[in-house]
Order: sequence, then C-alpha cells, then structure tokens
Amino acid sequence: MKVVILHQHFNTPEKGGPLRSYYLAKAITDAGIDVTVVTAHNHSSALTEHFEGIEVHYLPVKYENRFGFYARVSSFFRFMVLAARTVAKIRQVNLVYAISVPLTVGLAARRIKSRQGIPYIFEVGDLWPDAPIDLGIIKNQILISLFKSLERRIYKDANCIVALSESIAEVVGQRITNKQIHIIPNMSDTAYYGEIPDGKTQLRFNDEFVITYAGAIGYANGLDFLLKCANVMQRHRMAVRFLICGEGAMLGTLQITARHLSLNNVTFIPFSGREEVRQILHLSDACFICYRPEAILETGSPNKYFDALAAGKPVIINFGGWIKKEIEENNCGVYINPADPESIISAVSPLIRDRHLQTTYGTNARNLALRKYGRKDLTEKFIALLKGCV
Repeated sequence: MKVVILHQHFNTPEKGGPLRSYYLAKAITDAGIDVTVVTAHNHSSALTEHFEGIEVHYLPVKYENRFGFYARVSSFFRFMVLAARTVAKIRQVNLVYAISVPLTVGLAARRIKSRQGIPYIFEVGDLWPDAPIDLGIIKNQILISLFKSLERRIYKDANCIVALSESIAEVVGQRITNKQIHIIPNMSDTAYYGEIPDGKTQLRFNDEFVITYAGAIGYANGLDFLLKCANVMQRHRMAVRFLICGEGAMLGTLQITARHLSLNNVTFIPFSGREEVRQILHLSDACFICYRPEAILETGSPNKYFDALAAGKPVIINFGGWIKKEIEENNCGVYINPADPESIISAVSPLIRDRHLQTTYGTNARNLALRKYGRKDLTEKFIALLKGCV
C-alpha cells in the first residue's frame, strides 16, 4: 500500500510550525505503509528529501503569510498544478490524502483521481471559502460562486471527508449528502510538551504573570484585541507580561500599535523552532488564543490550542464555539468578551491571585489532552480509516 499526502504547508519538528501532517505521515510509515508527501517551499527549484522514513517532495511555490489575497491564490493554483504533475510520476499509488487549506489542494486530488483513477480523502481544517468571504477578503460574487462550486465538487468526488472539529463536520454535512465524514481532531503532543526543557532560553520574568500567544499573526487572528487587553492591564498596574511569538502579515502593524500605546508589558518574539516554543510555554502561566469576532472562525481547530493543553496551561480565548464550550466544561480556561477588553480583569485576576486555581486549570488542560487528543489514539484511528478506504 502506498499513500501520498498532499499538503502545501508541511512542516517537520526541526522547522517548527503546525505539525499535523508530519504526525500523520509518521503514523503511516510507522504502520509499515509507504508514504510520500508532496509539499512546497520558498526555493527556486524542486527538492526531494527523506525524513524519518518519509519521502518528501518540495515544489518551488513561494508562499508567505504576508501575501495579499491574489498572491495567495496564485500560489495555491501553482501548487495545485505542480502537485498533480508530481504525483503522476510516482508509481503504484493507492490513495491520496489531501489536506486543506487551501481548497485548491482538493482540486489537485480531483485531477489526480480523474487522470489516474486514484481515490482521495479530503481533510477540512478550516471552512474555505467561507472564512475569507465572511472576513470581507473575497467580495467578487463571481469568485464567490466559483469557489463554492469547487468546494462542493471536491466534497462530492472524495471517497470520504475528514473534519477537524464537530462544527466543521456539521457544516460539511449540510453541503454534501450521502458522504462519510470522520472527525479526527488535531493532536496534542503530550509526550513532547510534558518534558521539562533544558532552559536555554534567555527569557526571564520576575513576579509577572506571563500570558503567551504563539502562532500566526494574520488578519483573522485579530491580535489588536490582545494589545487592547495589555493596555487595560497596564492601566490597572497589574504585573502581567504578554508574549507574542510568531510571524505574519500583521506583525509590523502590531509592533507600531504597541509603541504608539507605550505598552511596556508586551514582548514580541520572532518566529522560532519547536524547542524554543516549548521553552516559552514552560515559562508561561497561560496561553492566549485570539480571533476576530466572526462566527465562521469559531469552527476552527487552531494548533496553538492543542499545544497549550499538552503543556498543561490554562487557555484564555475571546471567541465562542466548541472550544469555549470545551474549556468551560473541563475547567481549563477562561473567556474574554471580544467587545470588552476590560473583561480580561475579571476573567484572569482569579488565576493571578490564586496559584492553586492556576495549577488546577493547568492540570485539567493536560488531562483533557491526554484523554481526548493523544497522538497514539488519533493516529490509530487515522490508519484504520486509510486501510478501510483502500
């Protein structure tokens, strides 16, 4: 059996960033199944590497988080064309596993199926094109109709669909009938984040309560709200330190805003590898996950949430949906009203004053990760799905 994973944004642990596709590829090869990953990189030529038994084809398709809409779409369609051509040269492929976003990865899988007869499973991590439409990024009605039509065709031609959350599965189920939809959420690497780092980081904090945001700094993340919260804390003279760790299109704007507001309690940390992220989370008292107040974003499955759980850190959010329900039911996080940054005072103050409560929330977060999002159980479910499909 041979499986090809199509994912434009494949990362390895050394590189850092979201690692779901790496976890899945590693599970496939550990199960004795031949796996090839087709992905992209920002270099001018193609490259093939072998990593932990995984064959990885890097295609020359430039992409950066700071790209505007049309630059992103151009990158997505270029990857679609090159990926389909690359898979056509790989022999004896039994199954393609196509990971979105972007939606165009599904178009590559459809092309491979129509030309080579290879079935595909389509994974939906974010509802696209809903997100850019609701955020006002896509306004052209012709484009909206085109993308929605392509979405339905991708769902229709897939052997089955994998959704990363129940909310996503529910929406997809409303758009395509008589299609199996399996929920395999993101994973918490509890073994990795359960280890104590070696302490090489230069970051040091005295008696401050450290709140960390570690992830993409894009428009949808709405981190201007985090700066408003930091401003509230500074005005109330609370000993809280906000760390913003990552890169993205909005980073420069946020840094300018922080200087304009004279925020002495905000520290920006450049995007770093997985080990430094683990060190930063180890030093943190809580993790912040932030989105713009759009209902479509509440269906998502952000990697930073599962890392926070694995690290045993209380979670602070400013959005509703399934994550809000889950952290409240498991007593492992708090919610801040996105329309009222002042509400961070009443939400977070109990954790600051009561270290026992903070420890309890952290323990509950870690237990949730172990119980529901462990790599072993979820990858076993994934392998069973692949074998069943073939």
